[in-house]
Amino acid sequence: MRVERFPAPGTKVPATDYIITGGGCAANAALAVARLGARAAFAGPFGAATDAASNRIAAELAAEGVDVSGVVRPDGGTVSVSLILLDAQGEKSIATRRGAKLDGVAAPDADALVTGVDALLVDNRFPVFVTPLARAARARGVPVVIDFDLITTPDDALLKLGTHVIASSEALRATTGSDDLGKGLAKMAEHCSGFLAVTDGANGVTWLDGKELTHMPAFAVTAVDTLAAGDVFHAGFALAVVEGRDLAGALRFASAAAALKCTHFGGANGAPKRAEVDAFLQSRQT
Repeated sequence: MRVERFPAPGTKVPATDYIITGGGCAANAALAVARLGARAAFAGPFGAATDAASNRIAAELAAEGVDVSGVVRPDGGTVSVSLILLDAQGEKSIATRRGAKLDGVAAPDADALVTGVDALLVDNRFPVFVTPLARAARARGVPVVIDFDLITTPDDALLKLGTHVIASSEALRATTGSDDLGKGLAKMAEHCSGFLAVTDGANGVTWLDGKELTHMPAFAVTAVDTLAAGDVFHAGFALAVVEGRDLAGALRFASAAAALKCTHFGGANGAPKRAEVDAFLQSRQT
């Protein structure tokens, strides 16, 4: 729901808009990749066939042209469900009922899932499921882009498999114990050999180019909904890597896609189409 301001305890506020939509880092990214004109497939643990939220998410992804044949649905499983309020500045307040029986679910055939793909994009919320996929992709020489969104340890085995690891500022700070994002990236570089970057919302993206720290400001837009912006960023970056853009160009494309998402209400349903991103970048050329 969209509200002018978040309610104080014990009070009510009117909502101007509401939407019921699927979510989750990888699901949002798959939808965004499809919107950007690429072939997208989603694999991961969903709730059982009786879980209404899982059914809704799978149907929405399929309607966007995303292949969901890699979904695994364990008996008794449920996906997380969140109640999200967005204020007038586009910031969010979230309450989540966590899913059940998904953490230990593994893909039945990791190698088959990465056969024929040009890039693998994973987040680190279900490492039992995605780590074998990342290994299989690396064995095939396929780029592995990791959305480092969940607090972990600097020597996390999954992160070491990434050819490109992009952290949220919150996850990087909490994982490394450093408020300085540059120092946090340097600490991660002691364990990870791939490209390392960190997104920091409206403050832009910072990355290590060799040992050199580089920063790119975010595009200035009027934000109405920041939900799923990070997922759209990762989707745009992964696609740009596949298309052969250099790292700065890939980050710029991803930043544009994420900025445009923030101008649309509806979480991942606000992910932009490719023509919109291309026109936006053309208009922002200097």
